[in-house]
Parts: sequence; structure tokens; C-alpha cells
Amino acid sequence: MTALQFERYAARKSIVGTNTRIHRALPNARRRSVGAWCFLDHVGPVSFEPGQGLHVGPHPHIGLQTFTWMIEGEIMHRDSLGNEQIIYPGQVNLMTSGNGVFHTEDSIRDGTPMHAAQLWIALPESRRHGPADFANYADIPEFTVNGVTVKVLAGELAGHRSPAEIYSPLIGADFSSTDDAGAIGIDLQPGFEYGFMLLYGHAEIGNESVQTGELLYLAPGAEALQIRLDANSRLLMVGGEPIDPPLIWWNFVAKTQDELMQAIQDWNERTSRFPPPVPGSTAPELKAPAIESIRIKTAPDAS
Repeated sequence: MTALQFERYAARKSIVGTNTRIHRALPNARRRSVGAWCFLDHVGPVSFEPGQGLHVGPHPHIGLQTFTWMIEGEIMHRDSLGNEQIIYPGQVNLMTSGNGVFHTEDSIRDGTPMHAAQLWIALPESRRHGPADFANYADIPEFTVNGVTVKVLAGELAGHRSPAEIYSPLIGADFSSTDDAGAIGIDLQPGFEYGFMLLYGHAEIGNESVQTGELLYLAPGAEALQIRLDANSRLLMVGGEPIDPPLIWWNFVAKTQDELMQAIQDWNERTSRFPPPVPGSTAPELKAPAIESIRIKTAPDAS
């Protein structure tokens, strides 16, 4: 069997909202996507001070799906489609932007803990100019093997399929242990590339130790993998068929700079593409920054 060849990419520390610290694993200057997953923030775990929480004002998206995996805490999602949805621990919020949508995100109660992963999925050509949509998935399939509990967030793993409606060949899974260490072997799709991010604790992927604050990348070709978790550990896995990475600027995903520039203008001028403000959030509306270079590959801090 060919030895597994991994690559390591350091996540970048950043801020979302007003004061919420995150580790951003994607996009990276050296690795812009893993499958159609083109954005990955690890939010927390954090315990907010009294009077503080996550508050992200109205901001738009095009060309992507926002995918929020909630581990601890509660967030209110409000969007320009008229949806108001609290996401609770163990649930996924999936918003499909299509040609354009905007939303807000707010902690339900300030001064409480929060832990989540927020990801973007680049939409394929057949869907990226389509209508916007939103869904909350409260029942995520899970199974336990040798002390490791696996939640299938997107796609299919070991015969368990996520209900999340996605438009590219993808996998997203959460591996966790409680008071005892555990180990699990999983079958991989040889045509997929994979990324692993340790959320807390300690884990080994194959013979490689993965650290917090980094993305461990596995190129296509592998057919199986052993994952070992120490007690009280958690690991996020994403994967999919490799794509030509899209252009990303701020909160927009596109194929051309002209598309990005039009989205910036439509948002900042509030054309009919982005209808009246979403009510309910106390955070100020965000303004799209101007494109600084035609060679845009990664973005200034997104929200």
C-alpha cells in the first residue's frame, strides 16, 4: 500500500463580527479549496464576556452555500428571504446564495459559550446564478465505532447520508470522543481530496498527528484511512472532487472579476439584487471593499 502523503497548512487568526476570534483554514495562500469547500473558519471554543457575543450585521453572498455546523451555543440567522432560524448545537444551517442573498448572525444570549465551524461551498455553474434558498437540518445522521462518534454533515459516509442539499460531490463529517480514546477506519473516495482540522484535543490521521490551528491535507488517491482520537477530542473532515478554485473577494465567490465588481456595486448601491434590510440585528450593515487587484485569489476578512 502506498504511504499516505499529507500536506500541512497553518490556519490564519482573524476576527468576525466585532470581536469573535477564529482560525481560518481556507482559503489559504497555498491551498485555496478542498473539493468545492472554499472557506473554513473554526469559531471558538470561546466563552464571551458579559455583554459580548457574535454579532455580524447585514452582509451579502453570491455563488456559494454557507454551511454552519453548531457545536456549542445558539445563533439567530435572519436573511433577505424572510427566514428567522435559531441554530442549536448539533444542527446545520445551509444557505444557498445563488445570484444573491444577504443575512445577519447574532448570538441569542450574550456572555455565553460558543463553538462552531462555518464553511462555504462554491456552487457549480448550473446553480450559482439560480435562486437563493435556506434550510435548517436538526437531525444529522450519526454512528459510533470503537468509541468514536461520527456525524455525517454533508454527503455520505459508511452508508449514512446527510440530508443537506448540496450540488457537488462532497463529504463533511465530525469525529468526536468522550471520556475514552477511540479509533475508526473509514473508506475514502479515491477521486476526492480531503482536509482535516482538529477542533480540540488530539488526533492522529494515518500516522500523522494533527494539531489545532492547522489544516492537514490529503491529495486524491487514498482508499482508506485510520483515525485515532484521544479522550475528549473532536476532528472535522471535509473532502470532495477537486475543482478549479473560484475567485473569492470579501463575501463573494465568482468565476470572473467582472462578476465580483458587479456584486460589489449592487450591494453598496443596494440595487434590486439585494432587497431592503433584514430587521432584527443590532450590528451595523457591512460595506463591500473595492477590489484592489485583478489577481484576486483570496479575500480580505469575510463575515
